[in-house]
Amino acid sequence: MEVANARTVLKRKRNDAVEPFENGTSAAAASVDLSLLEALEKSQTAVEVLDLKTLKKLVLAFERRLRDNIEARLKYPDQPDKFADSEIELHEEIQRLKTLAGGPELYPDLVNLNVIPSILGLLSHDNVDIAVDVVGLLQDLTDEDVLEDNDEPARVLVDALIENNVLELLVQNLARLSESDPDEMAAVYATLATIENLIEVKPAVAEMVCERTKLMRWLLGKIKVREFDGNKQYASEILAILLQNSAANQRRLGQMNGVDVVLQAVAMYKSRDPKTADEEEMVENLFDCLCCLLMPLENKERFVRAEGVELMIIIMKQKKLAYGSAIRALDFAMTKYPPACERFVDVLGLKTAFAAFMGKIPMSKKNKKERYQEELEERVISLISSLFGGILRGSRRDRLLSKFVENECEKIDRLMELYIRYSDRVKAETERMNQLELDDLEMDEDERYNRRLESGLYTLQLIAIILSHLWSSENSRMQARIELLLKQQRITKEDIKDILQEYHDNIGDVDGPEEKERAQAKIQKFISAF
Repeated sequence: MEVANARTVLKRKRNDAVEPFENGTSAAAASVDLSLLEALEKSQTAVEVLDLKTLKKLVLAFERRLRDNIEARLKYPDQPDKFADSEIELHEEIQRLKTLAGGPELYPDLVNLNVIPSILGLLSHDNVDIAVDVVGLLQDLTDEDVLEDNDEPARVLVDALIENNVLELLVQNLARLSESDPDEMAAVYATLATIENLIEVKPAVAEMVCERTKLMRWLLGKIKVREFDGNKQYASEILAILLQNSAANQRRLGQMNGVDVVLQAVAMYKSRDPKTADEEEMVENLFDCLCCLLMPLENKERFVRAEGVELMIIIMKQKKLAYGSAIRALDFAMTKYPPACERFVDVLGLKTAFAAFMGKIPMSKKNKKERYQEELEERVISLISSLFGGILRGSRRDRLLSKFVENECEKIDRLMELYIRYSDRVKAETERMNQLELDDLEMDEDERYNRRLESGLYTLQLIAIILSHLWSSENSRMQARIELLLKQQRITKEDIKDILQEYHDNIGDVDGPEEKERAQAKIQKFISAF
């Protein structure tokens, strides 16, 4: 009760003193004659320069107000009115420290003055408003725009913050913030922004914060909430950042039932579209999280168990905004994971996938963008290639192959149409690079290969692999159709074999030497079959 009273006094006195309007002016300023303000501005000729001397003054004033507050709270623990004034003064000093964001080159001096532990200690202050002030200060000091071109000072500050348990203290404070209070709701956002800023300076923080705190659990709790707000959007973005480059975090979230929670979050949009651009961005973030989660094998298993394949097919059938994202998630789930491919065929996903393959995608403002359609096309080709790689025999294989025979082999026609388009793109990029080299811009073989991959070579290789599966099935109708189309387009089997050979020669050993050998043997078999 005493703490609540102290907070009320602090809020009231702060509001009486400087109630901010939306444009940043205060109520007091609004009631003052503007001509008086102008005269006052002209009289203030001396402006305090932000240097080491100013820094020391700010730190000294802060330490003094902090000491006064601690003493007042110890002396009058049950009389909030007796320590409320010291709390307001402490609040004001924390606000003044924000001016340090204007001189990031002074951060090493700030660290040397040993004030970081005192600042961070206030994240556990009994008065949540003081902790909220500190969160705002940390957000300002670590802001991306402030730290730009100040790499070394930024690193010194971030290292000091981490050494003094900023991650643990921020997340502990996060747990006690109530989003029904506007100030605390803003502090939640500022906390997430600070964590993002720390990761920006020191990428290792992404794994540290998950190892040392319960941030992931908090983020999962936030994305489960049905109502949309800015903090839910930001939570989805931070979760995606934590997952994108960390296999450890992907596994950790999987063990926390994360796959199921993310599926529940995207399921809210299976039959409706987001209402705003921000909500749309959140849905994309959630699918980014899902795709990152689907990198480790054990999470693919969890996805299949949680009926993720079925959910993605439902989303595709509903033809809402998440249509393309569902295809992307299926592509991740089915890559090198036969059980997901089998489930996809069992729950009648082939019809939906091949509709997309034939270019029958739902049109919306977003879908009209050419690059979006190309990405979707590439995902579907990858998905079909995964199906062929994951389903090697039996009735499921027969059902997959039969898709290329129905309607007078229209899907083989489409495959050859795509082959020509991507082949032309790769040729154009190769010619462009040859011209660059004539202009003395040399590139090594790896760089040339990567540029060709980006221009469409990888998709062209997948198309060649699908063609190889069709040819190797020894179905006379399919073989006759492929031969006819090759002849019509003046493409030889040698052209396809060359694409397969280049793919074979560049298979890496990320999954180990045995897997590399197995993959190369399979491609060699296709080359021989042609």
